[in-house]
Amino acid sequence: MLIDSHCHLEYKGLVEDQAAMLDRARAAGVGGFLSISTRQREWAQVIATAEREPDVWASVGIHPHEADGHADLGEAALLEAAAHPRVIAIGETGLDYYYDHSDRAMQQALFRRHIAVSRETGLPLIIHTRDAEADTAAILTEEMAQGAFPALIHCFTASADFGRKMLDLGLTISLSGIVTFKNAKDLQAIAAELPDDRILVETDAPFLAPVPHRGRVCEPAFVADTARFVAGLRGVSLDHLAEVTTRNFRALFTKAAA
Repeated sequence: MLIDSHCHLEYKGLVEDQAAMLDRARAAGVGGFLSISTRQREWAQVIATAEREPDVWASVGIHPHEADGHADLGEAALLEAAAHPRVIAIGETGLDYYYDHSDRAMQQALFRRHIAVSRETGLPLIIHTRDAEADTAAILTEEMAQGAFPALIHCFTASADFGRKMLDLGLTISLSGIVTFKNAKDLQAIAAELPDDRILVETDAPFLAPVPHRGRVCEPAFVADTARFVAGLRGVSLDHLAEVTTRNFRALFTKAAA
């Protein structure tokens, strides 16, 4: 069984025929889905799907692109939403300096609020980082020193040095369909060497469809293609990688396992 550790089930391209899309994924061997929110107004819908589908869980958080629009969002709102039994993670949150859709100082402030909630609840922090390696590493290092919290870097595309720093801090690394792209040689080298107990797979659906589905709307079923490719990089069977990544998911997202 595989778990898609990061997908946006309420986004256009998936939500229109959500039941059939989930059934296709189940038929492909996907037995769990973590549905990610990026704005506060999405929380209720993401949670409602997780309430309806027993193999779907939810996250609550604010994407860095949306930071300016959530400047007044305090920890209390996140804590209240995180108490729901189907919410197993905080995020996605983090820093995105590639698009700079929100002020960088506001991104950083909101990132730290999410970290505080992750630390208080024990729920893993789902981190988005793009073109912001130095600040992401600095904030995580500083915050970890104030009290540890579980976390992962989703859709990892950063440098090997950043990856080592994240592993040293105790984080897990999740691989998306980007690892299958022909120009992702550096990422493929990193994927081949990640520790067995620190690796997850995801789709980030409806984005980033892996080979052989490039150009299509990405679906959670396609996590099987990414997992098969990563298994080949690591010289193991798909069944073995599925077992490892599912075990890692349940070890990290303990509320789901419970």
